[in-house]
Amino acid sequence: MADDFDFADKVPPSFDRVDSSSKGFNPGLIVLLLVGGLLLIFLVGNYVLYTYAQKTLPPRKKKPISKKKMKKERMKQGVSAPGE
Repeated sequence: MADDFDFADKVPPSFDRVDSSSKGFNPGLIVLLLVGGLLLIFLVGNYVLYTYAQKTLPPRKKKPISKKKMKKERMKQGVSAPGE
C-alpha cells in the first residue's frame, strides 16, 4: 500500500475558492436566529404580563360553599352543626 494517493494534490470543490471575504449569511442561521429571537420575545413578554397581572389584579375569590357542604364537613370533623 503506497502512501501517495491519486487525489492527494487535488482540493475538493467545496474548499476550492474559499476567500477570507464574507459571502453572506447562511440561510439556516438566519432562520434559527429569527425563530430564537421570536421565542425569546414571547417568553419575556409573558413574564412581564404575568408580573404585571400579579401586581394589579385582585386575588381570585373563592366559590361560596353551600350550607349542605358545610354541614357535611362539620359532620366529618365531628363538630355538631348549629341548631341540631
